[in-house]
Amino acid sequence: MVEYRSFRMLATLPRSLGEELRPHTGHAAAAMIKEVQRSVPAYSLPLRGVFGRVLVVSCERAVRHYVDCIGAPNQPHDRWTDFYRMRGRIEFTEGRGLEPLHDSATIGARAAWRAMQPIVRGLGVGPEIIARAAESVFVYVDELCATTIEGYQDAEAKAAGAVPLRRRRLLELIAQAPEGSACSIASLANGAGWKLPDTAALVALQRAPGASDFPAHLLDDDVLLDLDATEPYLLTADPDTDLAPLKDALDGWRLAVSPVVPLADAPAALRTARRALLLTSEDAPGPIVWCRDHLATLWLLAEDFLGAELAKQSLDPFSSLSEKQQDRLSETLLAWLETRSGAPEIAQRLGVHPQTVRNRLRQLEELFGDRLKDADDRLGMQLALRAQRLMRAHRRDEGPPTRPA
Repeated sequence: MVEYRSFRMLATLPRSLGEELRPHTGHAAAAMIKEVQRSVPAYSLPLRGVFGRVLVVSCERAVRHYVDCIGAPNQPHDRWTDFYRMRGRIEFTEGRGLEPLHDSATIGARAAWRAMQPIVRGLGVGPEIIARAAESVFVYVDELCATTIEGYQDAEAKAAGAVPLRRRRLLELIAQAPEGSACSIASLANGAGWKLPDTAALVALQRAPGASDFPAHLLDDDVLLDLDATEPYLLTADPDTDLAPLKDALDGWRLAVSPVVPLADAPAALRTARRALLLTSEDAPGPIVWCRDHLATLWLLAEDFLGAELAKQSLDPFSSLSEKQQDRLSETLLAWLETRSGAPEIAQRLGVHPQTVRNRLRQLEELFGDRLKDADDRLGMQLALRAQRLMRAHRRDEGPPTRPA
């Protein structure tokens, strides 16, 4: 059940604030409707029929009830909760998922707050009141979503396969929008009969052509799984235990397992796991890639753009050299940065003559000068060189580009 903490928060705000904002609720609702239609494709239809009436009334009631609750501890909420449960049933009936519903609420709330903010500030309200009002907006919206989910689940329960569908909806919400949606996630988890863990790992799945079906029957019931997504994935609170039965059954499948993170970090964890699938060779030992074993590589290669910018900034003296010269000096510079050893040790590491290393080190001193003495510059050079080496290795793993027929 939803606790409706937002109602209690709103009741502690000055009643005068609600009275001042009430004439502006229509303006805020209009801003909500406009932004939702602009930003959420599922709600960009013309405002006609049941769809138009429900969207407009939903936005108007959301703003009006929020304002009515300010400074009013005895404000009734039954009609409000009944309406948004009905809204959830309508969303299910019309075939829309929970993601656009959640997006429309959060995007609409931001639009309404932007519309109200200049008015609030113009009233001379103190920063503490503004901060409490802003916090209450997002708690209120999360609880509004949770109330709508209750109605959605009521309708869904009457359909076949309700629990598996709820679990997939839950996984989508956790993987895409956990920030500010804790109450919605908790409501959906309750309806799906799934106990929310504090932390979990996201696992990206990749199927080779001709591979057999994924052995989902080997997974524990607590594992959430979506094999129908364009990029299939799963969530597990205990990856070492839950994935162990799959080790010898992944014929044609590869998995990348994110670090175990708080649920709020699930979207970043899933991006990391999917990135790991791209950056690791299909010839890597074993079908399961554990991101925890490759954190430095994943961090250095998280954004190609940033790696290129770091190289441009840190290694700019190389820009006037030929590619062959750059390669030779880069390997010598990286060996020196990593070991800070003399020419004999670096020569042994690189398999060249010590005099060759001395000549290269002199060239590097001429090119970089005092930058070789600066700790920040040395760190930037080392990170850029390691990123370049990792990216070259990744390109070799991918093989030469395919020529058109």
